[in-house]
Amino acid sequence: MNNTSEVSGLMQVTKERKGLLITTASIFSILASLLQIVPFVGVYKIVEELLAHAGQPSAMDKDLLIYWGMVAFVALIAGLVALYIGGMCSHIAAFNILYQLRVRLAEHVAKVPMGYHTRTATGELKKIIEVSVEKIEKFIAHQLPDLVSAIVIPLMLLGYLFWLDYRMALTLLVPIGIGFWLQSRLFRSEKGRQAYRDFQLAIEEMNATGVEYVRGMPAVKVFGITADSFLTFKQAVTRYRDISLKITDLCKTSYGLFFVIMISLFTFIVPVGILLSSGNAGNQSFAITFILFLIITPSLSAPLLKLMYLGSGMREIVEGQKRIESVFAESVVQEPELPKVPDTYEVAFRQVSFAYERKESEAYKPVLDQVDFVANAGEMTALVGPSGGGKSTIANLLLRFWDVQEGEITIGGIPIQEMGTEKLMDTVSFVFQDVHLFYDTIEENIRMGNTSASRQDVIVAAQTACCHEFIEKLDAGYDTQIGEDGTYLSGGEAQRIAIARALLKNAPILVLDEATAYADAENEHKIQQGLAQLVQGKTVLIIAHRLTTIRAAEQILVIRQGTIAERGTHDQLRALGGVYEHMWQAHISAASWKLGGAGR
Repeated sequence: MNNTSEVSGLMQVTKERKGLLITTASIFSILASLLQIVPFVGVYKIVEELLAHAGQPSAMDKDLLIYWGMVAFVALIAGLVALYIGGMCSHIAAFNILYQLRVRLAEHVAKVPMGYHTRTATGELKKIIEVSVEKIEKFIAHQLPDLVSAIVIPLMLLGYLFWLDYRMALTLLVPIGIGFWLQSRLFRSEKGRQAYRDFQLAIEEMNATGVEYVRGMPAVKVFGITADSFLTFKQAVTRYRDISLKITDLCKTSYGLFFVIMISLFTFIVPVGILLSSGNAGNQSFAITFILFLIITPSLSAPLLKLMYLGSGMREIVEGQKRIESVFAESVVQEPELPKVPDTYEVAFRQVSFAYERKESEAYKPVLDQVDFVANAGEMTALVGPSGGGKSTIANLLLRFWDVQEGEITIGGIPIQEMGTEKLMDTVSFVFQDVHLFYDTIEENIRMGNTSASRQDVIVAAQTACCHEFIEKLDAGYDTQIGEDGTYLSGGEAQRIAIARALLKNAPILVLDEATAYADAENEHKIQQGLAQLVQGKTVLIIAHRLTTIRAAEQILVIRQGTIAERGTHDQLRALGGVYEHMWQAHISAASWKLGGAGR
């Protein structure tokens, strides 16, 4: 099973508080294991004394019987105490490591490029951070001490049995060796390893598609979609079932034989003991040894079976450990040693080309191709065009969610890579179409834009973003906990919270991705008034589908198929009679559209 290298790898992952871990997993577990052997020695000495004076009980050394009885009892209690202390310390170490490992993972995934999050399903990452890390805790708190005792106890018992009679002890090694050979043949085979890898992948896929299924529950309810008709989820569950059955089929023979052999060790001793005793008729010493073998041999079964369980469970833990290591192996966004601070806030894209990561079988397809423009400081630059043209990609690249393959993006003449992530985030505020609110109070969700803001600052921002009124109607007002007692905001309300957050941040550059998408007509007008205050004196990059909202923009860029097809003001672009004019006419037509029976 190659347990040595696997345990070594797990120790590398859990290197924090290693001293405490070694103390609990090694010293206390070994001590407890050694103390568990003492009662067997006591039993042997007591039985020896009883049989030696079976014909004359009055000649027995009562003090000797009491002594070994007390030794056995004290050793038993001391073993339990050592086991308790080791378990407590190992759990303390495990929970500290669990916390630190999850914090490290969370910090690391926050620093990797956004490309990692787009190619990694949320359910898969959730499974790594929650389930795989939880199994590391299980390994440290339970399995590592158990592993030590499961190795030490059989070795000590076998050593003691060899000291008693090497011939019967050698007899025990035969079935034990056969049993572990059966198990190792399965776990060390490529077929077995691949099955466990497939099992982990199946769990991750089922988690990912399960999250997708739950998130799509509104559509599931509206259209009457069942789990069976949600094909991706059904296939993931079916694949998990098939792989589980495959692993069961692989293990059933070797596991069944191993289990039967381990719980039947004494059956191998009985014929050998009878055979040897036939040549030692009347040998009282051998009779005592034979009886002791029959007493101790069943005690070997429990730790040996535990060792088998730990070995099979280790494969799953190690696969999880590899996935944790794969997250840490992801390169983070490179930060400059000396971050530069821009003096002005014009945004420039210089011959920028970009393509998302692709599979080897897929052809290279740039999302942006030689995009070149300048968004002047204090002015609004609008990005319009057909869906999939690259508008949102431009906004994401400015935030350095990805790094460009060609060209450069600058703020005030400084490449954004040289500014550093912290300074870049301080410089740019953004409101995306898809808003995420944390399970915290509404006030804290708004204050994320400026953690040092006062309560009054938060309220002013909320009033400007046109969300103060609906917040005040909530039972706890600004102290309302999102998600508590079923308190969830509508899309439009969440959008306005995000706008309030951006208002409070008051960064010199503002990115808006259809910020009024979920607002009704009345609130859209109010939000536009708030945005009018927000954009004053700022460099604004706005992605818009409602062309009426960007008529006053100093510059409008028409993005189509990854390139800038047209650029200019609203009037200039209309005069061209090109793509923008066609979009404008379609927008006006859609605005005046009515149901056929609306006027009847």
